Amino acid sequence: MARTASSRAQPAGATGVLVMADGTILWGHGIGAVGSAVGEVCFNTAMTGYQEVMTDPSYAAQIVTFTFPHIGNVGVNDEDVESAVGSGVDSAVGCIVREAITPASNFRSGGEFGEWLAKHGKIGLSGIDTRALTRRIRTGGAPNAVIAHDPHGNFDLDALLGMAQDWPGLEGMDLARIVSREKQEQWGGGSWTLGKGYGRAAWADECGKTKPHVVAIDYGSKDNIFRNLVKAGARVTVVPARTSLEDVLAHEPDGVFLSNGPGDPAATGEYAVPVIKGLLERDVPIFGICLGHQMLALAAGAKTVKMHQGHRGANHPVQRVGESWGETQGLVEITSMNHGFAVDGDTLPDGVEQTHVSLFDGSNCGIAISGKKAFGVQYHPEASPGPQDSFYLFEKFVGMLG
Repeated sequence: MARTASSRAQPAGATGVLVMADGTILWGHGIGAVGSAVGEVCFNTAMTGYQEVMTDPSYAAQIVTFTFPHIGNVGVNDEDVESAVGSGVDSAVGCIVREAITPASNFRSGGEFGEWLAKHGKIGLSGIDTRALTRRIRTGGAPNAVIAHDPHGNFDLDALLGMAQDWPGLEGMDLARIVSREKQEQWGGGSWTLGKGYGRAAWADECGKTKPHVVAIDYGSKDNIFRNLVKAGARVTVVPARTSLEDVLAHEPDGVFLSNGPGDPAATGEYAVPVIKGLLERDVPIFGICLGHQMLALAAGAKTVKMHQGHRGANHPVQRVGESWGETQGLVEITSMNHGFAVDGDTLPDGVEQTHVSLFDGSNCGIAISGKKAFGVQYHPEASPGPQDSFYLFEKFVGMLG
């Protein structure tokens, strides 16, 4: 089968298809769940971590193209998930890979990636020229599309095209309310150790002193963020995305964490920004990551924009800028990113300092609010791509709390 097949003429043996809203059709082999799903097609350049990517709520309503050709060859396990996985609405709806999934070969593997996709309702497509698709996204932007899998190769292309064209896209879409947990919980997980798995969180230190209390607002968070807050010395209470200011303050937090999440920050900000403004007025320390960073910027008076192709991968260089970094100004961190929206650095008002910038395109990757213990970063320090370049951010936040 030609890897670049892009027509209505279905190649022999094709059991999967990607139909873009502009009418472009890519044929391949279906893997994972049977059916169809609509979303925005993006690409991720990481060589590892495909299971974490597929369970990251920030990928909700997205179809992930992996640029690394060999995806699935180390299998899956129960430890490398970033959130509860289900029907696909809570994270990525599907994925596109170049090579067929080979049998799992890794001492931590507990199953096959294709079977895992099917179990969790996620559709996959292999046999695609992912380099050509990535170049298309880079030049034309991230398209809306439908990914479909039928073992018998029966597809209604007109119906699939209609689905892709009718889908409104991510701009203006609030997805945090869909992926957020519905009830508050006391976070009990600690960091991971080879051979032992995840530890348990403790509410007091070795001397019996109660640890600083962080209330984490879940807009679609990765679980490893909470584990890193615990590792940095905090005790964590996680609350739903739409929790009111009064309910957040009722927990008597020493600080508030704003999580990552999917969708348009301006849409989620309709209910989140007033809460963040209230926290800033009360001088509550705040730390935001990804979507949380974007909404902190909105609360401070800045604006966000939809990016042409977004940043998704584990090798993004980010430079520390601004006078607040002192001797460390100019240092570069290798970071993990996953975002299709960004803070418009040109709209940062007086009193909001730009602290980090992308060395790929100069886009904003961090802010700090003058006179407040409030800062945010666009990237994911918990993903350890450096591997420890950015853990200092968790220590900085918890250190603010006394």
